[in-house]
Amino acid sequence: MKTQTTPKTDVYTRVTDKILADLEQGVRTWQKPWHPDYAAARILSPLRANGLRYRGINILLLWACALEQGFTSPYWLTFKQADALGAHVRKGEKGSLVVYADTFHKTETDENSGEEVEKDIPFMKAYTVFNANQIEGLPEHYSPALPEPPATPDEDRNEILDRFFASTGIMIRHGGDRAFYAIGSDHVQMPPFPAFRDAESYYSTLAHEITHATRHPTRLDRDFGRKQWGDEGYAKEELVAEMGAAFLCAELGITPEVRDDHAAYIASWLKALQDDKRFIFSAAAHAQRAVDYLTRTQKQEETEAMAA
Repeated sequence: MKTQTTPKTDVYTRVTDKILADLEQGVRTWQKPWHPDYAAARILSPLRANGLRYRGINILLLWACALEQGFTSPYWLTFKQADALGAHVRKGEKGSLVVYADTFHKTETDENSGEEVEKDIPFMKAYTVFNANQIEGLPEHYSPALPEPPATPDEDRNEILDRFFASTGIMIRHGGDRAFYAIGSDHVQMPPFPAFRDAESYYSTLAHEITHATRHPTRLDRDFGRKQWGDEGYAKEELVAEMGAAFLCAELGITPEVRDDHAAYIASWLKALQDDKRFIFSAAAHAQRAVDYLTRTQKQEETEAMAA
């Protein structure tokens, strides 16, 4: 795979400027991952050529490109990968940016002891991918047919989703008219299921609050120094929860809920991103770790059930 080495600040700036431009238009990139061709939106998690899911910041980048250009395939390939499949990128098509972060080992001499020490040096590369819709000659499965939208919303509870959220081990209580996570009692509070306009609204809201719950010290111990409602630390945690919920909804195949009460954070997010070009990367990484944690709870329950 051919990559181009890009200065780290350049990659951070290019990605952050894209998210900033969206926010300035009132668009939350992570809340628009559905296909635009029908209202009963279908989640399209971005996939690599081999079917593996993209992660973290790359999800946001590819969702934004898919939304802007109306792509219907979840698959993204490099020019070389398309060529290896006997396909070719159509002339004039513009690729989309994704990034690859890793570390390399370097031996240095310690100034104090004079001994050689191994250090891990982080680096980031940017490379270009194309959506399957931009490529001709690909096998049929790279352009899956979209399902027909349901005639009416499904108002019933979903047993599979209920089992997923129950398996996280996070306490979920129902009652009242607010959805929130209380770190003191370590529980998620949700309005009763019938209070939501449809099942997806309930489950996507629950995904947001469950993502908040991963910040507990016994889980991921995530803390941005929030002191009170609406401060910078609070807004940063809300950004992680919004993106984490969007990532989780993509995993579960449901549409994220765009909540009006979170619109007030956009100004805070704009300031945070303008002040720190790396913050969107950090927030996306925290969101991905939250989803990874919640996914691991499912595997742990399966292992325990088999051992019982």
